[in-house]
Amino acid sequence: MIDIFSLLLSHGLLLLVLWRLTKRDDLDDDAAVPPEATEPTDQPSATRPFDYA
Repeated sequence: MIDIFSLLLSHGLLLLVLWRLTKRDDLDDDAAVPPEATEPTDQPSATRPFDYA
């Protein structure tokens, strides 16, 4: 009985969070996306791993 209750409670809360997230006004707002850089820079990317060779 408690196992079923805990499963229903946790899944119900996940569904509630998902429903609340889909109702946000800024979810499908193209103006909220920052513009991408069009010119490449000569500096190495911070996400690229360092080459030790």
